[in-house]
Amino acid sequence: MDIIKMLVKEFQLKESQVRSTLNLIDEGNTIPFIARYRKEMTGGLSDEVLRDLSERLEYLRSLSSRKDEVKRLIEEQEQLTDEIAKKIEGAKTLQEVEDIYRPFKPKRRTRATKAKEKGLEPLAAAIYSQEMTEGTLEDLATPYIDEEKEVHTAEDALAGASDIIAEWISDDADHRKRIREMTFKEGLMESKGAKKEESVYEMYYEYAETVKSLPAHRTLAMNRGEKEDFLKVKVTMEPDRVLRYLKSRELKNEKAVGAELIEAAIEDSYKRLIEPSIEREIRSELTETAEEQAIKVFGENLKALLMQPPISGKVIIGYDPAYRTGCKIAAVDDTGKLLEYTTIYPTAPQNKVTEGKKILKSMIQKYNVDIIAIGNGTASRESEQIVAELISEIDEKVYYLIVNEAGASVYSASKIAQGEYPDVDVSIRGAISIARRVQDPLAELVKIDPKHIGVGQYQHDVNQKRLDDALTGVVEDAVNRVGVDLNTASASLLEYVAGISKAVAKNITAYRDEIGRFTNRKQLKKVPRLGPQAFVQSAGFLRITGGDNPLDRTGVHPESYDAAMGLLEKLDYDVKKGEEIALQDIELRLKFKDKKAIADELGIGLPTLEDIANELKKPGRDPREDIQKPILKTDVLKLQDLKVDMVLTGTVRNVIDFGAFVDIGLKNDGLVHISKLSKKFIKNPMDVVSVGDIVKVKVIDIDEKRGRVGLSMKDVD
Repeated sequence: MDIIKMLVKEFQLKESQVRSTLNLIDEGNTIPFIARYRKEMTGGLSDEVLRDLSERLEYLRSLSSRKDEVKRLIEEQEQLTDEIAKKIEGAKTLQEVEDIYRPFKPKRRTRATKAKEKGLEPLAAAIYSQEMTEGTLEDLATPYIDEEKEVHTAEDALAGASDIIAEWISDDADHRKRIREMTFKEGLMESKGAKKEESVYEMYYEYAETVKSLPAHRTLAMNRGEKEDFLKVKVTMEPDRVLRYLKSRELKNEKAVGAELIEAAIEDSYKRLIEPSIEREIRSELTETAEEQAIKVFGENLKALLMQPPISGKVIIGYDPAYRTGCKIAAVDDTGKLLEYTTIYPTAPQNKVTEGKKILKSMIQKYNVDIIAIGNGTASRESEQIVAELISEIDEKVYYLIVNEAGASVYSASKIAQGEYPDVDVSIRGAISIARRVQDPLAELVKIDPKHIGVGQYQHDVNQKRLDDALTGVVEDAVNRVGVDLNTASASLLEYVAGISKAVAKNITAYRDEIGRFTNRKQLKKVPRLGPQAFVQSAGFLRITGGDNPLDRTGVHPESYDAAMGLLEKLDYDVKKGEEIALQDIELRLKFKDKKAIADELGIGLPTLEDIANELKKPGRDPREDIQKPILKTDVLKLQDLKVDMVLTGTVRNVIDFGAFVDIGLKNDGLVHISKLSKKFIKNPMDVVSVGDIVKVKVIDIDEKRGRVGLSMKDVD
C-alpha cells in the first residue's frame, strides 16, 4: 500500500509536504521542532496537523504490517489466491483485514469444527453448492452415518452440515462488511434500567437512539452506566432486513435439495454468530470514536487553560477554602517566592470571620498584596463572600478572582511539591499552587498530571494510555509555543521542552545550580546526557535573558544566528555597535525590501526569514499576551441577585460536547447549551468558545432548588 498517497488524499496536502514530514519524523525530530523550525519542508503545517499526521502514519504502518502478516499466515496454509491477496491489499481498515482472515484463522472448537471432525464437511459442501435437484436430504446424508463418530442418524449428519454452512456464511468478509454497515446506518442503541433506584442514569432507563446519530458523550454515559450495573445496553437491528440480504446472496437455487436447510442455516448464522459479533464490533467502534472525541475535547480545553495569560509582577495570596480543617493561606511575591503561610477558620463550623479577616488584612498590608486567588472547591463561595467584604472594608486596592484548583491536592502530595517545599505542610502547598497559577498558569500546571486538571469529561472512562499520550502532546506544544526561561524553569517545565527527557531536565537544573546561571545556549552542550540531537531539538525553545548573545533571548534557533545577523545587516543596522531594534522601525525597513531575494541570499526559506524578523521585532515575546486576562473582582454575586434576561460577564471553565460551563460568580457554573452558543447552527461548541474565554451571557433560566442557571450567548451585545 502506498502510505504517502493515502496521507496526501486524506489530509489534502502536497506529496512533497507529506514525504518531507515523514522523513523528519523518521529521523527522530520532535513535533514542536518540526512545526517551528522546518516550515519550508512541511509547508508550514501546524503542530496539531503534524500530530494527527503522525498518528495516522502509525495506524497505516500497522495496517500495512498486518496485511503482510495475514498474507503470510494464509500462504503457510497454502490457501492464498490472487483474489484473496487483492482483497487484503484493498482493505482500508484493520477490521476489514481481520474479516478476510477470519475463515483461515485457527478457531477454538466450535459446533462447525466438531462437525468437520466427524467428516461432515463434504456433505455440507454438497448441500451448499445447491446443484442437486433430485432425491432427498436423507438420501444425501445416509452415507455419513457413523456410530464411531457419534453420527447416529441422518438428522445428526444434517445438523452438523447446517452448523458448517452457518459458519461459512458467518466467515464471509463481504457479508460481515455489509451487515456492519447496515447495522451502523439503521440499527438502534438501546438501554434499559437494570436497577429500580434513582441515579444519574435515569434518562437511559428506557432509551433508544439510532447508532449513526449517537453523540460521543451518550455512548460513554451508557458505557459507564452499564459498567456500574445501572443499565443494560445493546445494539439492535431489524433481523428481517439482514435476513433478506443474506438470502438474496446465499440462496441461488430455491428448487435445490437442501434449500430449506440453507435458509435455516442463514437464520442460525445471523442470530448465533454474526449478530453478537457485529454488535461487539460496533460498540467497540462507537466507544473508540467516543473516546477519541472525549480526548480531543479534553486536549482542546487543556490547551486553552495552559495558554491562559499570566498576571505577572503581582504579589498574590493563594486562598485554599475548606470547612472543618480551615482555609489555607499562602502569600507569594511577584516572582512566586513563598513569603508567609497560615490557616484561618472563617467558615463553618468555627465561623471565626473577624479573626480571619484580621489575619488577611495584616498580610495584605505587610506584603502590599495585589490579588487574592480563591480556589473554586469546597467552601469557595463562602470564602468569596468573606474576601469581598474584606476588600470593601480596607483602604488598599486589592482584587480577587476565582481559580480552578483542580489538581492542587494532587500536586501538594507529589514528589515535585515535596522537593520544592520540603519544610511546608502538605495542606499549605495547595494554596501556594493556587497563587502561582495566577502568575504563570503554564509553569504551575505542568507539575500536575494533565488528567487531574479538571477540564475533561469521562476522562476515567477512556483509554488511559491514549489519553496520556494526547495530553502530553498538548502540554509539549503549549510549553514550546511559549518558550522556557532556561535560568528559572523548574525540571517539571523543562521536561516538556522538545528533545528534553526527565533525566536531562534534572541534569539542566543541577548544572544550573553548579554554574550559577546560563549565560549562553552553547553551555547546554556541557549538560550531562544532553547530546547533539537534544541540543538541536531544544535550543530554540530555551531562552536566556541578559546573556552573552541577545539572540539567546529569542526564538531564533542557533542554526539561524548567521542568517539573523545577515538580515540585520541587509536592513542597514549597525550590528557591531549593537544598534537597538525598534518594532516599527524593522517593519518599515522590511516593507521596502524584497523578502524573497533576501531569504535566497541568506540561504534560508521565506517562512524562516519571517519568523526571524518577528523574533527580532519583539524578542522574548510571550504569545499569551494577546489573550484577554482573567476577570478581577471586588464584589460577589448571589443566586438571589439573578433575574431572567440579566446580562453578565463570565469565564468559560469547561467546554463539552453539549455546551459550555461559564463561571459567573455563583457556587455552580452556569450552562450555555450548544443551541444557545450562537445564532448560527454549530456542531462543535469549540467553534465558538474555549476554556478561559471571557464572555457575555444572558440569564435565561434559574433553578433555585437545584442551584442551576441556564445561560445564553445569543442576542447579547
